[in-house]
Amino acid sequence: MNRKNSKIDRRSFVRHGVGAGVGAWALDRIPKKKMVSQNKSAGSPIIITSHTNDTAADAMQQAWSILTDGGSALDAVERGANVIEVDPNDSGVGYGGLPNEEGVIQLDSSIMDGKTYNAGAVAAIENIKTPCSVARLVMERTDHVILVGQGALDFARSYGFEEVDLHTERSRNAFLRWREEHSDRDDYGSPDHLVTPNQDEDDYDSIPFHYGTTNVLAVDSNGDISGITTTSGLSWKINGRIGDSPIIGAGLYVDNDIGAAGATGRGEDVIKCCGSFYIVMRMGQGRSPQEACEDAIEFIVHKYRNVNPNFFPSEKFVAINKDGEMGCASMGSNRVPSMTVANSDGLRIEEGVRTQYTG
Repeated sequence: MNRKNSKIDRRSFVRHGVGAGVGAWALDRIPKKKMVSQNKSAGSPIIITSHTNDTAADAMQQAWSILTDGGSALDAVERGANVIEVDPNDSGVGYGGLPNEEGVIQLDSSIMDGKTYNAGAVAAIENIKTPCSVARLVMERTDHVILVGQGALDFARSYGFEEVDLHTERSRNAFLRWREEHSDRDDYGSPDHLVTPNQDEDDYDSIPFHYGTTNVLAVDSNGDISGITTTSGLSWKINGRIGDSPIIGAGLYVDNDIGAAGATGRGEDVIKCCGSFYIVMRMGQGRSPQEACEDAIEFIVHKYRNVNPNFFPSEKFVAINKDGEMGCASMGSNRVPSMTVANSDGLRIEEGVRTQYTG
């Protein structure tokens, strides 16, 4: 076990505290080939998130306390996602997320309840820190699945959600730097006579850019399964762009008889292959969550082979099944994918498989 590289060290975890009855919480990295959980019986609680920082540890601890108290998977995934959404230091989800090309932070989120086979989502919603909670209301209080833009905001306001400026100083400064430095064909940036050679190129490399997104998936003690995917989306995206996160079957899918899957990465590719639905269906055919995540990546690669065999979009999939097994796989990244897991074995980070293809 690689304790040195663990993103949640023992000191930071102790700071979060452990509730009574939670059990022993081990902070270990599990080798990537050991993706099968020990809680084999259906109905043994488990919750995972694709995030792996200290906030993820706090989110999973709070969500796990709901599950160990007999609470629902639906309540647990919402709690876990909310903790991540309101983290001002997370530039890919909720408050403090990186904005679109106009400097506006637009959030996407979806939720699905396996028990009721119901789903809800919001897309391009502004000024709301916890979009997954609005998505839950869409699911429970309307006969629709998705609301977008101003309509989603009006809906949230009708239920008492407070509008706030989603920018932090960090996210706003990142946008201002991007606006000044992403092009030499506009009038933002230093006056021409004060620009030194290669200044723009050097600064451009330091501007943050990412796809963002987090998934939270859970099975409760009744064997019911729920999931959430929530994001601020692709940074510097075209105004109004919607990725895979709020689309049921793409960024999230839950089947109470099988399991759940979620996606992060370049959403356009996940939309086109209905990635999360595909993973869950593969699990229904007998594939493990790990195998199913890798199957989805192979599916995407296969579709591009005849078009551009050297194109490997940045994707990451996570999945769980009803038996408490889990999987995680990615492509188009130099980093080994990982996720934070909480179950009867403890709280830990588990590594998945980084799939490499040569065309």
